[in-house]
Amino acid sequence: MENLRKKTFLTIFIIISSFAVFFAAFFNIQTYHREYTNILNNLTRMRNLTLRKPNFPNKESINDDKLRNRKVMDYEVYTFILDENNNIIDKISHSDNSISDEITTKAQSIISNNKTSDVKIGSLYWGQYAYNYEKGNSLTIVNTTNTRNMLLNNLLISLLLVGILELVIYFISKKITEWITKPVLESFDREKEFVANASHELKTPLAVMMASIDCLDANKKNEKWINNLKSETDRMNNLITKLLDLSKSEYLKSENFSQNNFSMIVEKRALTFESLAYEKNITIETNIAEKINFFCHKESIDELVSILIDNAISHGTENSKIKVNLMSDKFEIKLKVINKGDPIPPTECEKIFERFYRNDKSHNRKSGRYGLGLAIAKNIVKAHNGNINAYSKEGYTTFEVKFKKN
Repeated sequence: MENLRKKTFLTIFIIISSFAVFFAAFFNIQTYHREYTNILNNLTRMRNLTLRKPNFPNKESINDDKLRNRKVMDYEVYTFILDENNNIIDKISHSDNSISDEITTKAQSIISNNKTSDVKIGSLYWGQYAYNYEKGNSLTIVNTTNTRNMLLNNLLISLLLVGILELVIYFISKKITEWITKPVLESFDREKEFVANASHELKTPLAVMMASIDCLDANKKNEKWINNLKSETDRMNNLITKLLDLSKSEYLKSENFSQNNFSMIVEKRALTFESLAYEKNITIETNIAEKINFFCHKESIDELVSILIDNAISHGTENSKIKVNLMSDKFEIKLKVINKGDPIPPTECEKIFERFYRNDKSHNRKSGRYGLGLAIAKNIVKAHNGNINAYSKEGYTTFEVKFKKN
């Protein structure tokens, strides 16, 4: 359910955010393109005016009123008239600004550094000047400083607006996610409630059946049938017990938590399973740090450790070793249970924590397993705000649990 909620939220958040980012990017790209086009047009117009007469530059061309009276409202545009040797013979400002020494120095630098005619605008986000240089004829310069500042301000404002919108989108996405997943959550809760109620209702008649079977006299004629009844009722009792444990693990509440010695819990559980491990010639090796205190539900943590060790024994190879490690640092407590056995495929590492998941159904049926143990373990870990994962490497399978220190 939690995965469904996360995926739904991320899908909604990404879709809405994409529209916000798209419109911000579209606005900035359009503004940049408009400014770039305007600057290029100004450079082209001035160049066309200076190339108007074939005998340019001469006295008549220099005094051309169209060139000198050409005004540009939104940009600082300057024209430098050059002779055949690329010397500046006249300067014209097409705005209200006078031609400063800085502009003149820039013009001389452009002339010195360019061997041929060239048009350069560059990036408007960090450039300061754009120019159109016609060797032996003219040089038109546009001061793009104001354009750069305007574009950067637009970009900054867009980023701020997108940031604010992302916060709004985040809360909107949460509300939409709650609205979409509410029916699913209600259905899921009804399913859990049904499993819990059904398990409780089945527990009593099953207990009566088991007691009645024990009272029956077994003889050669009916011994086979009585044994079958016992076997199946035991399996059913085991299943119902697991279902009840699953229901309990889904409703753990922090008000029932207390401070407990995690080290002692793990050590006791490891000792309890030594006899079971001995039957498969498996040894349990522990590496438990002392006096690790943890605010938890003691019975549930005890069950968690039992599930992981029991799982390691069941899937471990004979004459092998199981390692149970418990350690802590400043921030978290780590529990690891490692066994040698058949590896878990990478695609199955998440699925094994699902309810009723069984990789080898025939093996699990024979051993009386129903695929609920790891689902219970995951619920217990989740109730304690931890995380659990499994992975296989070099013939060893590791179940790792991490809890934040409290």
